[in-house]
Amino acid sequence: MDGDDGQSGASHDVLHGRRVLVVEDSPVVAEACDDMLRDMGCAVVGPATNMAAALQLAGEEDLDGALVDLNIRGGKAFPVLKILDERGIPFLIASGYADWSMPEEWQDRPRLAKPYSPNLLRESLIALLG
Repeated sequence: MDGDDGQSGASHDVLHGRRVLVVEDSPVVAEACDDMLRDMGCAVVGPATNMAAALQLAGEEDLDGALVDLNIRGGKAFPVLKILDERGIPFLIASGYADWSMPEEWQDRPRLAKPYSPNLLRESLIALLG
């Protein structure tokens, strides 16, 4: 009842078929994110659960957008963000940590605090890709 009446169809149109890279090292979160994105009509690339896979997919796949967990296996995902940025691929930065200290070049990028709801993810993706 989140005022979603009539909007879900429109969001599905905007997101339908969009190729979204998921970079997430938690299997539980990656699976939940995968399910949410597929329910929105997105084509999920990944999920990449480690930095090597994330770097490869970010550099080689045809992508419309990405959802990137900031912390991957104890390291920061900044190299992945750099590749996406150089390719002109929009991305959301996700984190479950309260410490959002970011290098200046990434401070103005859209962020998504974990845990996030399907509605918040959908709204964020529509803003990013719409």
